[in-house]
Amino acid sequence: MPQLPAPDYPADVRARLEADGKEIVARYPDSRSALLPLLHLVQAEEGYVSRTGMAFCADLLELTTAEVTAVATFYSMYRRKPSGDYQVGVCTNTLCAVMGGDAIFDELKRHLGVGNNETTDDGKVTLEHIECNAACDFAPVVMVNWEFFDNQTPESAKRLVDDLRAGREVAPTRGAPLCTYQETARILAGFPDQRPGAVAATGGAGPASLAGLRLAKGETPGARVVHPRGEGPKDQPQPGSEHLSSHDAPQQTSASDPAHPAGPAAEEGE
Repeated sequence: MPQLPAPDYPADVRARLEADGKEIVARYPDSRSALLPLLHLVQAEEGYVSRTGMAFCADLLELTTAEVTAVATFYSMYRRKPSGDYQVGVCTNTLCAVMGGDAIFDELKRHLGVGNNETTDDGKVTLEHIECNAACDFAPVVMVNWEFFDNQTPESAKRLVDDLRAGREVAPTRGAPLCTYQETARILAGFPDQRPGAVAATGGAGPASLAGLRLAKGETPGARVVHPRGEGPKDQPQPGSEHLSSHDAPQQTSASDPAHPAGPAAEEGE
């Protein structure tokens, strides 16, 4: 059966969103280009992109709801149903999977009592598997609202989601301090993060990710031979050839592990 037209936002909410929406549209020479950040804006309002949100975007940009729906359903960062305050994504792509990502995902499903793309009863955590978090040198990786939690294990991942549900402060391995999914959506819509120190917080790729950049700059790290585990002598890295990663130098960096509160030992570029 055809759906009834989507209900409108309350007048005060619509007025506030229109003011923010017009600010977003003004950034672009073609108003249609503002659709992606506008979808983040309405997601910041409700925690997902509702039919009301899509109708709002269509009205503001003079598009059809079908055009807006086509975009909202294409990108996985737009939620189509209510979700939790914290989107916990476990990478299950090849490398993370073999390093333990599959085990983490299975354990979190059991621990939380939810399946893929489902939310806990308290509305705190939505669990999903992600194809790649683009942080392979710290596999297995979990992301919470797009912030990195590196070198996870089933146990550290369970502590992480328990901390989130209990309202305890949780710090990503690197990057900006954690905020809720709706707060993250507003930042992605292009509005400044007003939290003290959030913009100054940083964190980059690990040394393994920077190897290609170093070669492009003409740097020549010393040769290194890595023997299969359990075979051959321990290799001694030459100066400049450090490869601090979960593959051959696991680091205990889980922010939820009280015994290991710090981030990676190597800063970007070291």
